[in-house]
Amino acid sequence: MDKRYDYTTTEPDIYKKWQEHKTFSPDKPGAPGKSANKHFSIIMPPPNANDALHVGHAMFVALEDILIRFHRMRGDDTVWIPGTDHAGIETQYLYEKKLQKQGKSRFDFDRETLYQNIWDYVQDNSGIAVDQIKQIGASADWERYKFTLDPDIVKQVIETFKQLYKDGLVYRDLQLVNYCTKCGTSYSELEVNHVDQTSPLYYVRYYFVEAPENYLTVATVRPEPIFADTHLAVNPKDKKNKHLIGKSVKNPLTGKAMPIISDEFVDPEFGTGIVKLTPAHDANDFAVAKQHNLPIIEAINRQGKITAAGGMYAGMNVVAARKAVVEDLTASGHIEKIDEKYQNRIGVCYRCSRPIEPLPMPQFFISVKDKKQNLVANVLKILDKKETIVHGAGQEKILRHWLNNLRDWNISRQIVWGIRIPVWYEITGNEDQIHVGFLTREKEFKQGTIAELIKDHSLEEILEGLQQTTAFADVPYSISEKRPAEGAWIPETDTFDTWFSSSQWPVVTLKSTGEDDFERFYPTTVMETGYDILPFWVMRMLLLCSYLTGKTPFSEVYLHGLVRDPKGQKMSKSKGNTINPIETIEKYGADALRMALVIRSTPGQDKNVGEADFKAMRNLTNKVWNASRYVVLQMSGELEMNDAVATDAPGDTAFHDKLGEISTTITQQLEDRKIGLAAETVYNEFWHWFCDECIESAKTGTISQAALLEGLTTFLKLLHPFIPFVTEAVWQALISAELLEESLLITAPWPVKATQ
Repeated sequence: MDKRYDYTTTEPDIYKKWQEHKTFSPDKPGAPGKSANKHFSIIMPPPNANDALHVGHAMFVALEDILIRFHRMRGDDTVWIPGTDHAGIETQYLYEKKLQKQGKSRFDFDRETLYQNIWDYVQDNSGIAVDQIKQIGASADWERYKFTLDPDIVKQVIETFKQLYKDGLVYRDLQLVNYCTKCGTSYSELEVNHVDQTSPLYYVRYYFVEAPENYLTVATVRPEPIFADTHLAVNPKDKKNKHLIGKSVKNPLTGKAMPIISDEFVDPEFGTGIVKLTPAHDANDFAVAKQHNLPIIEAINRQGKITAAGGMYAGMNVVAARKAVVEDLTASGHIEKIDEKYQNRIGVCYRCSRPIEPLPMPQFFISVKDKKQNLVANVLKILDKKETIVHGAGQEKILRHWLNNLRDWNISRQIVWGIRIPVWYEITGNEDQIHVGFLTREKEFKQGTIAELIKDHSLEEILEGLQQTTAFADVPYSISEKRPAEGAWIPETDTFDTWFSSSQWPVVTLKSTGEDDFERFYPTTVMETGYDILPFWVMRMLLLCSYLTGKTPFSEVYLHGLVRDPKGQKMSKSKGNTINPIETIEKYGADALRMALVIRSTPGQDKNVGEADFKAMRNLTNKVWNASRYVVLQMSGELEMNDAVATDAPGDTAFHDKLGEISTTITQQLEDRKIGLAAETVYNEFWHWFCDECIESAKTGTISQAALLEGLTTFLKLLHPFIPFVTEAVWQALISAELLEESLLITAPWPVKATQ
C-alpha cells in the first residue's frame, strides 16, 4: 500500500470499477434478485437537470447511498432509481434571463419554438447534476435513470390527468389564483410564502349617496383598485355599523354608487369595521362576490399593471398607481389619515419573493376532498394505519396539519417548459370567448379574441405562432393529446404544475424502468428528502400515488434538515457562507464530505457544517488508510512484532465479543434509521477502540494477527456505507496483499446476518 491515500485519483478509479462490475444493478449476476427475503428501494428526489448541485443535494445523496449500500450488503433485493427534474418555472426563468442578455424575450418565439429552445438548453447542461451525484459516490442504478420529460413519463402523467377527470376529480373553473407577475404564472396555496411587513394603512372617506355631506371611513392597504370596487360590506353582528346595511356611498374615484351589504366574513376589529370589496383581487372578497352575485371587475392584469378599467391610471404598475391614487384622493379630500406603521402579512412568490397578485383566472383544479373519492382522507388512513412512518420529530404532525387544511390544487401553470395540459377548446360559437396571443408569419405579435383576429389571419397561422390561449370558464373543451379531427379547435397552452408530474414519481418511474419493476419494488421502502418540501412533494406523492395504486408510495419518509454554516446561519450567496460540494470534494474527498454531513445528524433537525468538519473527516479517511496499511505490513512480515502470533491470543475472545457488539449496535441503528448516530458510533469505535486500543494490543501479542485482520475487515464493512471510496480502496489493497480472496467490498456480506 502507498504511504499516502490519494483520494483525487482513487475515487474516480473506484467508481469506474463499481460501474464496470454493474454493482449498482439489482439484476447483475450474483445479486439476490427477486428471490431475496425482502426488497429495498429508493426513488431519488430528482434535482434540476440544468443546475449544479448544492450542499442540500449532497446531504440527500449521502443519506440515501448509506441506506442503499447497507441493504445491498444485507442481501436485500436493492435498487436506487436516479432521475432529474425539468423544473418547469425555475428552468424557464433561467432561460429567459439568458434571452434578456441577448436582447430578446420569450414573446419573440411561438410556443413550440420556445419549448424546443429550452429543451436544447437543458440537454446541453443535463449532465452536470448526474456527474456530480456520481462524484459524491451515489451507487444508483444509472441504467434505470429517468427524466421527468421522458416520453413514457409524459404519457403516464397525461393518463393520470385523464383518469382524474373521468373520476370527477379534475374540474375547470374561474377562481382567484395566486399569480406572480414576474414569473408569469399562477401557483397553488402551498407555493406562497407569507411574510410580515409594515405597510401604510389608508383611511378613505366614502360619501353617502343620499346625504352627500356625510361620509363613512374605510381602512385599506390597497387603494389603487378602488375604481373597480362596487360594494362595501359590514358584519351583520357589528352593532356599531349594522345600521349602514342597505345604504349606498359614492366610489371615491368614479363617483358611482356602492351599495353596502352584510357578510360575516368582515372583521369588526379591522380598521373601522367596514371593508371595500375588491372581488377580482382578494380571496375573501371573491367568495363574497360569488355568494351575493356581485360584479367582478379586474383592476390589475397579468403584467402587474392597471387595466383599461382604471382610466387615467391604466398601464401603471401597482406601485406607481398606488402613489397616484393616494395623491388624487388626498387632493380631493378623501384621505382622512394614514397609519404609516400598520403591521400586516402578505403573500410572496416562493421563487422570486415578489408580492403575489390574486387574479381571477380559469384554471384546472384537482378536488382533494371529493365526497366520492377523498384524496386527503386516503392519506390520513395511511398514516393512521402506520403504512407510512415519518422519521423526523414533529414532522408527521405538520403533514397532518397540511392535509387537514388543504384546498383544491391548482395544477395550471402559464409557462411553456413542461407537460402541456392535453385540452382543446371548441372555437365554433365561442370565438369571442377565447383570447389568444400569437406571432404572425411576419413575426409580429398580435393578441385579442379569435373573433377579432380571424378577420385578418387564418386559424392555421394563429396555431403556428400560438403563444397563449385563455378561454372563458364555460367554453366547451375536449381532453385529447391531438387536435380533434372534427370541427375547429385551439389548444390549451398552460402546462401542468411541475409538482403534479413529480407527485407521481414513484409510480411512473417504476412502471417505465422495467417490465416487472413496479410489482417488484412498489411500494418503495424509503422516501428521503428535505423537510422543507414536505407539503410540496411528499404530501402530494401520498395523495396521487395512493389514488393511482390504492397503496402508499413508500413505507417510510426520512426528512433531513437544512445544512447550515458553523454558526447555525442559513446559507446564502449574499452572506458568502455557501458550501460548494464539488469544491469540497476536490479539497477533502467525497468520503470526507459525506461523513461530515451525516455524522450526528438527526432527521427533521438542521445540521451545522463547516471547514473544520471536513478536515476532521478527511483525517478519518487517512486514519482508515494508515491503520489498514499497518495491518497489511504486519501480516506480510514487513514489521517485526513482539510475541505477535498468527492464531489465538489471550485477548481474542473479548475482542470478538466486543466486535460483535459493535456490529450489532450499528446494524440496529441503521435499521432504526438513526443514521447520524450510526456514523458517530462507527467513527468512535474504529478510531478509539480499534486503532487506539486493539492495534496497540496486537503489538504486544495480546490480540492475534488473525483477530486484527478480522477486526479490520469488519470495520471496513461497517464504515463502507459512510465512506465507500477509501474502504473499497483498502479492500482492494488487502486482496493485492493476498490477505483476502478477490471480491468487491460493495457487494461483500454485512457482518451481521439479516433476520428472516
